[in-house]
Amino acid sequence: MAATQRIAAGAALAAACATALAGCAGGTAPSRDAAHAVRKAEGAPVPRTAVRLIGDGSTSYTGAQPHLPRPERLKPGQKPPQFVVFSWDGAGEDSQKLFSHFREVSKANNATMTYFLSGVYMLPEEKRDLYRPPQHSAGSSEIGFNDQRGIEDTVKQLRGAWLEGNEIGTHFNGHFCGTEGGVGQWSVADWKSEIAQAKSFVKSWKTNTGLKAESALPFDYDKELIGARTPCLEGRENFMKAARQLGFRYDTSGVNDQLWPKKKEGLWDLSMQLVPFPGHSYEQLTMDYNFMVNQSGTKTQGDPDKRQSWGDEMRDGLLQGFQRAYDGNRAPLVIGNHFESWNGGTYMRAVDEVVERVCTKAEVRCVSFRQLADWLDAQDPATLAKLRGLKVGEAPKQGWASFLSASPAPAPKGVPGAPALKQ
Repeated sequence: MAATQRIAAGAALAAACATALAGCAGGTAPSRDAAHAVRKAEGAPVPRTAVRLIGDGSTSYTGAQPHLPRPERLKPGQKPPQFVVFSWDGAGEDSQKLFSHFREVSKANNATMTYFLSGVYMLPEEKRDLYRPPQHSAGSSEIGFNDQRGIEDTVKQLRGAWLEGNEIGTHFNGHFCGTEGGVGQWSVADWKSEIAQAKSFVKSWKTNTGLKAESALPFDYDKELIGARTPCLEGRENFMKAARQLGFRYDTSGVNDQLWPKKKEGLWDLSMQLVPFPGHSYEQLTMDYNFMVNQSGTKTQGDPDKRQSWGDEMRDGLLQGFQRAYDGNRAPLVIGNHFESWNGGTYMRAVDEVVERVCTKAEVRCVSFRQLADWLDAQDPATLAKLRGLKVGEAPKQGWASFLSASPAPAPKGVPGAPALKQ
């Protein structure tokens, strides 16, 4: 089995179980041709500022991320936009070509997304012993590693995704969960080691593959990485402690109702949510794996005759959750998925249809977690407190204009929407 195929199979197996390395040193500025290659690789505009390579040239600084909207504070009485976040665990490009597919879906529907990269997808099989997972032997991984072609393909997608305004987060490395020594048992120090290694594999893929002639990733991963989702949603408590100390801004490893977010352990809690599950008496988490388990159990390829209806259930459940928020409290809808063809790809088809139906609607913004966190940080805390007082699906009885009519406190200096200082 090819390494890229092993990645897909390993990810499915890992999901079925449940659901201090060197830093970057600034390099010298490359030639104009090299600087242009970073952006021209995906047909993106080339800035006039020079590219600054970092470390071995696997990553680089290319200036502010393109297509990143400027967050603005709500005006008094203004109805909040409906945010929707589509996110992907273990993002990497393999033979299924789902990373590239959803980049195209995003561009066609005015959306950006968050891709949680698994660090071992940037590490070739023959270098597996470089990975020293906490509480496991060196070179261990529940989702395998990659090969040179897989790393080339993944780098191409990461490069293009970032230049289009998408976010690159992390799903860490070996995806150990539901087992002895799994992430649920990791200490704060273990998580810090895992995060450092995930960063290292991204920052040194050229050295580890020998692909010195390839274009660098156009971002500084130390600055880009501000959030994550833990494997199988386990080990969150100690991860959040480590994440806060490392400067992360959000976590999405829990289960929430469709309510406005609040901070936990100093991080925005942007967890996935429970939405209606058509044909069932209970609600379902907004993730493809959870729909699958409640439809075909641990069989990733269940009854072919039921696959169409299974995908429709996921699509309709997500749409019902969306509509409940859109017509109600406008709480951001957070959706998580995997690049997997479970049950014949029916869940990928469901996500396609949800993106197409919601991201082009008026007052809807399909954004990354970074963009949502930026917007939340720009708001008046009193306004967010009011929004958090609304129940699931509850619109203000007096209307939005009256509900949010009180004059907000002045925005902190430097926050978008802050009044100009008098001379």
